Amino acid sequence: MNVPRFAPSRLAALGLALLLAGCADMGHIHPEAKLLPAATLNAGHTIQSASPMAWPTDTWWQALGDAQLNKLVDAAIADNPTLKVAQARVRLAQSLSGVAKAATQPHVNAAASVDRQRFSDQGTAPPPIAGTWRWLSDAQVSVAYDLDLWGRDHDLLAAALNDTQVASAEAQAARLALETAVVRSYIQLWYEHELLDSVRASLAQRERILDITRRRQRAGLATAIDVATVDLTLPAGRREQERLEEAVALRRHQLAALTGKGPGDGETIARPQLVLRAAVGLPSTVPADLVGRRPDIAAQRWRVEAAGHGIQAAKAAFYPNINIAAFAGLQSFGFSKFLSASSSVRGVTPALSLPIFDGGRLRGQLGGQTALYDAAVEQYNATLIQALLEVANTVTQMESVEGQRHLAEQALDAARNAHALADKSYRAGLTDTLAVLSTRLTLLNEEDQARRVEMERLDNYVNLMAALGGGLQLPTP
Repeated sequence: MNVPRFAPSRLAALGLALLLAGCADMGHIHPEAKLLPAATLNAGHTIQSASPMAWPTDTWWQALGDAQLNKLVDAAIADNPTLKVAQARVRLAQSLSGVAKAATQPHVNAAASVDRQRFSDQGTAPPPIAGTWRWLSDAQVSVAYDLDLWGRDHDLLAAALNDTQVASAEAQAARLALETAVVRSYIQLWYEHELLDSVRASLAQRERILDITRRRQRAGLATAIDVATVDLTLPAGRREQERLEEAVALRRHQLAALTGKGPGDGETIARPQLVLRAAVGLPSTVPADLVGRRPDIAAQRWRVEAAGHGIQAAKAAFYPNINIAAFAGLQSFGFSKFLSASSSVRGVTPALSLPIFDGGRLRGQLGGQTALYDAAVEQYNATLIQALLEVANTVTQMESVEGQRHLAEQALDAARNAHALADKSYRAGLTDTLAVLSTRLTLLNEEDQARRVEMERLDNYVNLMAALGGGLQLPTP
């Protein structure tokens, strides 16, 4: 009977098939979530109809025209401890990616030792070494390399590099949050100064009204109730003045802390001088370019990429892998022949690992990585939707505030005219001082409304810059 003979290539193919057949079952585990393309989202009329505007620069706060604010933001970026923590996380991620990169490269080690020991009579050492004390000299260089046939180590490296991008984007998000916090606090400081001026002017007016009312009472032209009614408004006004003076001091302390300084540095912050001439508008490429310009979206996108490589690495663990180790060196008993050719030792050690039965551990790892991927995708989708919501809401608010601003200007003009007419009538002897002071209080109230609208206009500008990513363009996967 003839025995069939197989060519070496067929034997290798048969052996590989048997190895693959012995691999663990993946259990049909696969991701369920899908990335939401930004272009498929309905941006809505608010975004689509907005006036065209260029993307903000990375120094967007300079549009407020306050040199002191520029210095405060620069100081915060340079010295704020929270931002330095985020930057440290970037360095940590970079270091961890270096560890992952090392797994894809050969490992070379060298070792040398000199031991004096007694060799057993019953051991592996032959006579005359057995039963004697001898020096054992050994020096070796070893090389180990994982062939990474299925790319597991490279996928882990790619995931680590993506984690570095995540940390970098999160550091940019921390910087943007710090910038907006400084600018918002500065706007609040401006508004609190404005309100303090208004309260002081209103108190002065009410004190004049009280003085006039008391003189009218003494002349029999007013009653004690009239005096008490006016006098009742003064404590509330003085309390409001005290509250605003406290708010100004606390706001200065807050700004000092944001810049990484002590509260004493906040005492030197002068009164803000803000002038914003920026028009309401949006870049024409929203929402498509929002993905690459908002650091929180970029961070989520890189997190999805990292999770995807994690899935590939988990799949590679199901397949056989081969490691190769080689060594060469010198070994001898004693020192006389240690450096001779006869003392040389060398060897090659291939190692094959094959998962056959692991109790479901590999499927559990794959399922976990798949769940992480699905969570990262859905978090990305949610961040993208939230970003568009913030852009649309901010533009809506800015447009509304522009309308309120025009109405406030009209009301302020009317209050000025009424005060001017009352003053003119008083000078002509047609009305008394109380009518003039009353119109003055109305004018102060309308000035407060105009200040409030301007504060909202400034704050909405900051909100828009934050919603657009603050001018920080980041690399996208």
